Amino acid sequence: MRVLLADDQTLVRAGFRLILERDEGIEVVGEAGDGQEAVDLARRLMPDVVLMDVRMPLMDGLEATRRILADPRTEASKVVVLTTFEVDDYVFDALRAGASGFLLKETDPAELRQAVHVVRSGQALLSPSVTRRVIAQFARAADQRPTEPERLDRLTARERDVLALVAEGLTNDEVGQRLFMSPATAKTHVSRAMSKLDARDRAQLVVIAFETGLVGRG
Repeated sequence: MRVLLADDQTLVRAGFRLILERDEGIEVVGEAGDGQEAVDLARRLMPDVVLMDVRMPLMDGLEATRRILADPRTEASKVVVLTTFEVDDYVFDALRAGASGFLLKETDPAELRQAVHVVRSGQALLSPSVTRRVIAQFARAADQRPTEPERLDRLTARERDVLALVAEGLTNDEVGQRLFMSPATAKTHVSRAMSKLDARDRAQLVVIAFETGLVGRG
C-alpha cells in the first residue's frame, strides 16, 4: 500500500513514517510540507492513501483534499485528515471535500497502521460519537437546507433504513442487529447504496444522508 504524508512539521512526518513502515504491507512513497506540494506529489506518485494535515502553509489540507479527489488521476486515492482535536472545526468540511475520515495525531501506532488498512478497504474512520457531533454541527447551520432529496429515490426502503444507520456511525454488525439481518446482508445493502449514490465510501454516505435531509434534523 502506497502512502503519502502531508504535514508541515518535519518531525511529525518522520514519526508517522517510522510507525507506518513497521508494517511490511505499507510503503511511504513521499512527504509533503504544504498543501500544494501534497497535490503535486499525489499527481506524480498516485498513492493509495494520503494522510493530510489541515493547517499547512500555501494551501490548507481541505483545499488540497478537494483538488486531489477532483483530479481523475488521483480520485481513487483515499484521504485521511489528521487533527489534534477529536472534533475539529474542519472535520465536517473535510468530509464534504471527500475525505474518508480523520485520525487524531495522538493515535496509538498500531491503530494508525490499522486505520490505513481500514480506509484503503473502503471503510470510513468515523466513530459513532464523532458522527453524532457532525450531525449536530450540520443541523445547527441555519443556512443549510436539504439538497437534492430526490437522490434518495434511487434507494429501496431497506437501503434507506441502512443508510440512516450508517449515518449514525453504526458498523455492519450493528446495522444487522438493529434491522434483524446478517452483517453480510447489511454490507450488501451498504455497497448497493454506495453504488446508486455514487459514493466513494461510507464517509460520503454519511454526508449524503445529512445533505438530503435523511438524518440530522428534527
